[in-house]
Amino acid sequence: MGSSLRQFEAFLAVARAKSFRRAAEALHLSQPGLSQHVGELERELGARVFDRLGRTVELTEAGRILEGHAQRLFATLDSAREAIRELGGLRRGSLVVGASTTPGIYVLPGVLAVFRTRYPGIELKLQIANSALIEQRVRANEVDLGIVGGHALRQGEECLAAGLLDELVLIVPPEHRWAGRREVSPGLLVQERMLMREEGSATRQLTERIFLQARARFIVAMELGHTEAIKEAVAAGLGVAFVSVHAVRGEIKAKHLFAVRLKGFRLRRHFHVIHNEARLLTHSARALVEALGGGRGETERPTARGERVASPAGRTP
Repeated sequence: MGSSLRQFEAFLAVARAKSFRRAAEALHLSQPGLSQHVGELERELGARVFDRLGRTVELTEAGRILEGHAQRLFATLDSAREAIRELGGLRRGSLVVGASTTPGIYVLPGVLAVFRTRYPGIELKLQIANSALIEQRVRANEVDLGIVGGHALRQGEECLAAGLLDELVLIVPPEHRWAGRREVSPGLLVQERMLMREEGSATRQLTERIFLQARARFIVAMELGHTEAIKEAVAAGLGVAFVSVHAVRGEIKAKHLFAVRLKGFRLRRHFHVIHNEARLLTHSARALVEALGGGRGETERPTARGERVASPAGRTP
């Protein structure tokens, strides 16, 4: 008898939880019932897929191979279900979108509001995390689309669009000596306490790339896990930081913060729309890609002579 979907579901639950007990709770199964499913799968495959290490478990080499195939199996099944549900067009369906912090908080809400008005029958869910976590969720089929800062595509990912132009600016508090200046030399950054996003943030990656290109030394005074925390810290005088211009439009207009550019550089990037290439792109996902620009980036203004445009390396369509 061939392996059942329930056995593969039990296997993936244990692989994610690294525990039979937690996996059983997540699936609302008894622990003996879950163990039975995994045991039947192992007998069917003729190989052990987990090493039992006390209360925790780890995938064996065979288990790691099976994990990728099982994830693709459920991705295909989910795509088939969604395609069948969408036989009636865009009148109903669901769409789970994952977005990194900057597009998720400051750009997407307006786009999603227009999308919902146009397609009221589509159920929308938005998950926000840093770029690295969103990329993981795309590969794990936890979201239909991911919207992140420009990045290098990894195996299994496909970039659908690179619209929505963004720019990073250096923000300083009103009492700072640079407040009101248009630009500063990269060499002056070493005099400042730099506030940075956490590892895995696309904003962090672009900021570090700029420092490298500008050969600018800097001191990281504090690492913060959210753009709003960085804005508050800058306003409190704890340091300066590079953030998306989308994130500080209101504060700049009210003169609660001031934006300064780096002399000789424009810190620009596109937000990329990515998805798992093993999954069928649904009608609702295609419609959102179109709403986001369909791969047609905004027209960029020419940079000043001698100015360099820095953006994270990545493959675009």
